[in-house]
Amino acid sequence: MFTGAVRLKDEVTPDNAACLQHELDWLARCIELRLHSYFQQQPLDLLQQAAAPDLTAAQGSYAAFVRKQQLTTTQRLILLLALAPHLQPQLLDTFFVRNDNLARNFTEFGGCSSKQHQGFLPSAQTAAFLLAANDLSVRLQVIQLLQPDQLLCRDNIIHLRHDVAEEPFLSAQLTVSAEYLQLFCSGTRQKPDYNIHFPAKLLTTPLTWQDLVLPAAVMAEVQHIIGWAEHQDTVMQQWQLSRSIKPGYRALFYGPPGTGKTLTATLIGRQTGADVYRIDLSAVVSKYIGETEKNLATVFDQAQARQWILFFDEADALFGKRSQTSSSNDRYANQQVSYLLQRIEDFPGVVLLASNLKANIDEAFARRFQSMLYFPLPDVSERHQLWQHILGKHVALSDDVDLHYLAHEFELAGGAITNVVRYAAIAAVLRHDRALTQADLLQGISRERRKEGMMV
Repeated sequence: MFTGAVRLKDEVTPDNAACLQHELDWLARCIELRLHSYFQQQPLDLLQQAAAPDLTAAQGSYAAFVRKQQLTTTQRLILLLALAPHLQPQLLDTFFVRNDNLARNFTEFGGCSSKQHQGFLPSAQTAAFLLAANDLSVRLQVIQLLQPDQLLCRDNIIHLRHDVAEEPFLSAQLTVSAEYLQLFCSGTRQKPDYNIHFPAKLLTTPLTWQDLVLPAAVMAEVQHIIGWAEHQDTVMQQWQLSRSIKPGYRALFYGPPGTGKTLTATLIGRQTGADVYRIDLSAVVSKYIGETEKNLATVFDQAQARQWILFFDEADALFGKRSQTSSSNDRYANQQVSYLLQRIEDFPGVVLLASNLKANIDEAFARRFQSMLYFPLPDVSERHQLWQHILGKHVALSDDVDLHYLAHEFELAGGAITNVVRYAAIAAVLRHDRALTQADLLQGISRERRKEGMMV
């Protein structure tokens, strides 16, 4: 026999849960008042009749967020509508009432359907009805609050999801972002991760600048990018150069594979305190018209709000020379490139792009770079440093290992040397040996050279 709620470990504070319950009770009261006044055709000053709970002394992540962002009562109601399907879905069941005159749901209530969720999913139209009913002036204010440059959407607190571009603006499904849902429920904020609708991956590394071996000229250019990221407000605002300099910084990293382009981007983010997200270009390109732009818009909007660094790896896959428009597919491919060019040019943060060959990048796009950094294959002395850094201090080497010989004889990038060390370590473990031998390393080098189509 069921006797009550199951108690989980106390990751959510009782104060936060109590605060959210008061907010949901307020939302329920607002819905009740709005529906009653609407069907009785009586005037209603909603926010006067249903005063918002006072959160001045309330505890928990939700109340702290509302205070920090200084959300208005209108913004709180919109946010609560987006939260309700997650926290108290039955609260919205009243919107399922049918219009007997038309034998269907009320258009003015909005709402969306889902195969998995049996409850009512609010749309922006639901928010407009709750706050405005038939008052067009208030309805216009709600539309303004839901624009991309306004707090709720700009900071990725809520999403408006349109299935078809030509649909009315308010028909979009109203959803709370996974990041803020977790914040309100657990008090922690989860950084977005790669999925079908978010084609970007957070880059992290245990390595430091000491592990990156680059020519001095390249490092000087890297420091220039870091300087912009750390002091752009001074340059643009205090020096008032925003009148003549477009915001944002775009840099191209080009050179052979394994020369440190991705690691450099990651370390720039670490030093400047910014998250670096790598765009998965293969996931971005969609055969469905409009999907590419939608997926990228999600990334760019969040990146601007969170001040991320965007890193496009293998950028020539999408930013290469545009094809002749001999078919509708070609025209759409060029349309995608044009859209990306515009979004990147307008992005006020740092965008880094990596390519194996500079010549593969479209000239129209190349003109938009503030700097272009060539990552060459390391020379002999740099290769010796790389061997030492990658092997580290805790890897045992047999007496026959000669790193000077390996660095002098084999022209390998840092990524290739890492693969060689991985192979040699596995070989040593499989024969129950704690030390890597010269033969292990040479065999690993042979495998790398074969992968690159070189003579062994």
